[in-house]
Amino acid sequence: MGTENGANYTYMGRSFGNSSVNDDSSAFSDCNSDRSGEFPSASSESRRLLLACASENSDDLIRQLVLDLESCSIDEQKQAAMEIRLLAKNRPENRLKIAKAGAIKPLITLISSSDYQLQEYGVTAILNLSLCDENKEAIASSGAIKPLVRALRTGTSTAKENAACALLRLSQVEKNKVAIGRSGAIPLLVNLLESGGIRGKKDAATALYSLCSVKENKSRAVQAGIMKPLVELMADFGSSMVDKSAFVLSLLITIQEARIALVEEGGIPVLVEIIEVGSQRQKEIAVAILLQICEDNLMHRAMVAREGAIPPLVALSQSGTNRAKQKAETLIDLLRQPRSGNAAARTADVSV
Repeated sequence: MGTENGANYTYMGRSFGNSSVNDDSSAFSDCNSDRSGEFPSASSESRRLLLACASENSDDLIRQLVLDLESCSIDEQKQAAMEIRLLAKNRPENRLKIAKAGAIKPLITLISSSDYQLQEYGVTAILNLSLCDENKEAIASSGAIKPLVRALRTGTSTAKENAACALLRLSQVEKNKVAIGRSGAIPLLVNLLESGGIRGKKDAATALYSLCSVKENKSRAVQAGIMKPLVELMADFGSSMVDKSAFVLSLLITIQEARIALVEEGGIPVLVEIIEVGSQRQKEIAVAILLQICEDNLMHRAMVAREGAIPPLVALSQSGTNRAKQKAETLIDLLRQPRSGNAAARTADVSV
């Protein structure tokens, strides 16, 4: 998703300036990896699938698998869902074929299954189908959002991660963002961000970044307590989550309740530390966030100054990217204004 070209890095159409630092990874993972278990043994079914994956004509197999999804046998349903997810995973051209063969609705039904393994296979098959842009609208309009949110609440760890990824894919259709937010996904994604494994945290952060481009979802995320895990993850430089958390925060900070929550959760010292020791990209995001919370708030300026922000800001103003230099200089000017002076700070370009 994120792309690096030595000059600019982007995520979902948003540009984040001019970076000269070589980062180990993009800001966000692709969130498209299939993590369900493979076939447990080299059965005749798995051999049949491997042959089908190598074949140019898997249409007959796909039609049969779609019929098997509605079998009365849970074992047959599991086998069919497992094969469909692998066909969609290994051969991108099969994703559209599988959808056109009518697999989407029965797979969505499986997501609501009380059998956790069947639910997981259904979620993962839907995720793999959602990697095809042409399928996203059909998946959402067929009623996938609520079952995916249910899997995010009740599923196995793999089902939760893959449900987060599938919701991310569906949220790339703009009108789905509000529907996903209103379905109850935001608190569950915040919970995954806080308590999931590293893959779960990355998937949750990526999905939240997409969803929180909508204002009402920003409020939902703050109300769900997102600020605490974001601040904790930004403070953990060994977590590989500093960038991801900061990018999510950069979206949220445009609303007042997020700025208040950030300060209450101890975010100011963490952001100042990032400006001191973070990568160039991290420093640029951190200074932009601090600029947002200081722009019209004398108390926040005093707090930032007390944390010793001015020396690292001066260093950044001399050695950062052009955008980082500009933001650092603007923030330094704000922090140096008399505390009792005009509360209406000079306007700055604080977009990230």
